[in-house]
Amino acid sequence: MNPFEQARTWPVDRHAVAVLSESATSIDGDSGAFELASVAKLFAAVTAMIAIEEGSLDLDAPAGPPGSTVRHLLAHASGVAFDSERSIAAVGARRIYSNVGIEMYADHLADSTGMPYAEYLRLGVLEPLGMSHTVLYGSPAHGMRSTIRDMAALARELRTPSLVGEETSKEARQPVFPELAGVLPGIGRFDPNPFGLAIEVKGGKEPHWSGRRTSPETYGHFGGAGTFLWVDPRARVAAVGLTDRPFDSWAMRVWPPFGDLVVGGARGDGSSGSSVGM
Repeated sequence: MNPFEQARTWPVDRHAVAVLSESATSIDGDSGAFELASVAKLFAAVTAMIAIEEGSLDLDAPAGPPGSTVRHLLAHASGVAFDSERSIAAVGARRIYSNVGIEMYADHLADSTGMPYAEYLRLGVLEPLGMSHTVLYGSPAHGMRSTIRDMAALARELRTPSLVGEETSKEARQPVFPELAGVLPGIGRFDPNPFGLAIEVKGGKEPHWSGRRTSPETYGHFGGAGTFLWVDPRARVAAVGLTDRPFDSWAMRVWPPFGDLVVGGARGDGSSGSSVGM
């Protein structure tokens, strides 16, 4: 079975998947729009990279609660609660996954650039990457929808950056405050629980939603809408999955085997299959 065949067995009504190798992008499934949920945080990561290179964002600038910086907000290390501005831990003490922290980052970026976050996202990311079917309609942390072709373009950018330099991209996907423990929502507590700048890093997490065979350097994000995007730099492959069913135990049953098939195909010891070329 190849990954596309496996994805067609997922217990969802609508799905779309993409697999990106060094030489090709293959897509299968529904071409319509899907809710992204927390996969939207990957766009926050890219806006941060661009703003860093432009000189309009300083990761060490104060932002969020007292003692916190932009770096803390993006790395879920500010101590801010998941869904409120209340601090529930000291800055830098724990990995407190926070939608509000990402929203605080977006507000700070708007203040720093003199441009609303939505406009910065459109001009800096969506238009250059040709993502004409991607919409920010709410929170920068989870209020976006997109299509599989657009998300394949984002995966390609995260794997092989064109908007920023490789060093900036590498900084964003390396663990920040790597020793911090915390809960990965919907999966469990990990010590450590590595994150980069609004990007989750697999590290030693087991189980992991990307699969058993993806390398510890694998980075990306999954969303509560039943969506994911990951890049494995060691296997030189990336994958995107979009569905219409909220994340739950079903996803942890089918996503890891999908990822294992993708990595197996990239390594030549399994079949990645093929679908609509891009």
